[in-house]
Amino acid sequence: MRVSVCVRGDWLVVPCGDPSKSMRWLGLEALRRYARAHPSEVLSSQPSFVLKRCVDGGLLDVEDSISSVLSDNDFVKLRIHGDTWDRSHDLLPGCIKRIQSNEEDEYISLDGNSLTTADLVSLGKGHYKIKLSSETEECVNKARDVIEKIISENAVVYGVNTGFGKFARSVVAKDQLKELQENLIRSTCAGVGAALIPERTRMLLALRINTLAKGYSGVSLETLQKMLSAFNASCLSWVPEKGTVGASGDLAPLAHLALGLMGEGQMWSPNTGWTDARTVLEGHGLTPISLKPKEGLALINGTQMMSSLGAEAVERAEAIARQADVIAALTLEVLRGTNKAFDNDIHAVRPHAGQILVAQRFRALLHSDIFPSAIAEEKPYDRVQDAYTLRCCPQVHGVANDTIAFVKKILNTELNSSTDNPLVFAERGITISGGNFHGEYPAKALDFLSIGVHELASISERRIERMCNPSLSDLPAFLVKEGGFNSGFMIAHCTAAALVSENKVLCHPASVDSLSTSAATEDHVSMGGWAARKALRVVEHVEQVLAIELLAACQALEFFRPLGTTAPLERVYELLRTVVRPWDKDRVMSSDIEVAHKLLLEEKVWKAVLPYMEQYKDSHRDHISSVD
Repeated sequence: MRVSVCVRGDWLVVPCGDPSKSMRWLGLEALRRYARAHPSEVLSSQPSFVLKRCVDGGLLDVEDSISSVLSDNDFVKLRIHGDTWDRSHDLLPGCIKRIQSNEEDEYISLDGNSLTTADLVSLGKGHYKIKLSSETEECVNKARDVIEKIISENAVVYGVNTGFGKFARSVVAKDQLKELQENLIRSTCAGVGAALIPERTRMLLALRINTLAKGYSGVSLETLQKMLSAFNASCLSWVPEKGTVGASGDLAPLAHLALGLMGEGQMWSPNTGWTDARTVLEGHGLTPISLKPKEGLALINGTQMMSSLGAEAVERAEAIARQADVIAALTLEVLRGTNKAFDNDIHAVRPHAGQILVAQRFRALLHSDIFPSAIAEEKPYDRVQDAYTLRCCPQVHGVANDTIAFVKKILNTELNSSTDNPLVFAERGITISGGNFHGEYPAKALDFLSIGVHELASISERRIERMCNPSLSDLPAFLVKEGGFNSGFMIAHCTAAALVSENKVLCHPASVDSLSTSAATEDHVSMGGWAARKALRVVEHVEQVLAIELLAACQALEFFRPLGTTAPLERVYELLRTVVRPWDKDRVMSSDIEVAHKLLLEEKVWKAVLPYMEQYKDSHRDHISSVD
């Protein structure tokens, strides 16, 4: 017998050669193994601890025998006196930690018609559980009835009682239909690469449930409810990120998602960590799905991998685009630029929505009668006009905003689409084969997103150069005193340049490529999976470049003291200084970049200025329509 015990977020497998031993022995043995793995952590020789069973959260009596309260391969959490249970709920390194709440669980109702990219990202972070409406259940049942009728009448329908792809003309006997669907899942599990992090797998599973809930795929309500239960328990399959060409949808990753739900392969949950899927499901009181005719195909046909990753990319892009305006305004201030280029009349005669919005934000942030700047007042503007990287922010940032809005519209439609094949139309009592699984829509949109949002980093890097280069500003070289002895932001700018250069390659569109697959049956593909993965990487690089600009602009502000800037920009400076001290002499820069990046990921820069922008809007109703 063996038991998995979680101590301070680490899972330890403890062999129990004698199951009649007490739970106290189990706890002490787990602590001994933990101490050996963490020699730097000092534990008491007789630590006080509490044990809790993972499957139901029940407290365990340390005097009970192991065999009387636990089963083989059971999971237990151990809390040392003084610790909290929350550390045992941490996700894998590098993930966003799930928000813990003592309140009753909140739910999002999935009906296949109203999911948004913002909803999906929130589901991925674990903010909500999901449920189905009664209307949804009725639609699912009606579509399943059509499939059952096909089987009872021995009609031949692709994917129900035939082979797949090139084998579509091979009819399969009725007694082999379950094995047919299981074979499809297993053989399609051919992905490679690192597994998706739990948040992204949660998004993938939630989106697959939403698509099936539309009632056009023919899955049984029983199967759909088992998927929903797995989501709500955070039982997440091992899904490698590579292997999809986005033709019949994201076949390989969706097959890996289904495999875990079948009780095969690997799964993860906060209570168990990574282990075999059946153990994870059973540890949460769940049973594997048993595939019925058509269900294997229904679980793997679709664009959910590229669309769920794309949802994260577009939500992060929207967040960084807003904050890019704030950071650029601060840079303009320390470079002693003018706000004349943001005059309302200039943008009214070229009325692109994004351009107008960005100009409005700059007017709300820079020197005005509402928010005066001592820096702007101290020295009159003495140039004819500013460089493009300052003057043209509304035009460059603006089209990035419009691109994001366009991509978001495409993805929100895709999230609520049926992308299976064949589709089941219960009202007509038929199935029809088509091509809704083709990923061209999200693939093209996500390529466009990469190109559009990249410019935020490209223009940011040039602004960083202007701050660091004394020939382009009145600031000290590389924003540091005692230059030569100190190098300041010299290499931070190099990092920004490296990220921008890497993005130039990543912005080459994936969706212009196509390779014929499945013996020329799938002879045009979208490459949407790669479009989504590189869009996420491009967005992350943009965030990191703007984090460097934020650090540089706040450092430049130090050289104007005691003069102050506008109230909203001072608030941004104060926010950064809560996590990064001024650069008085050289130190490790990467940690500063990391914490600044975190501020942007959490949208704290935007939240810091929003009250001021609302105040400005209320005072200038004739000149500014929206700051959101």
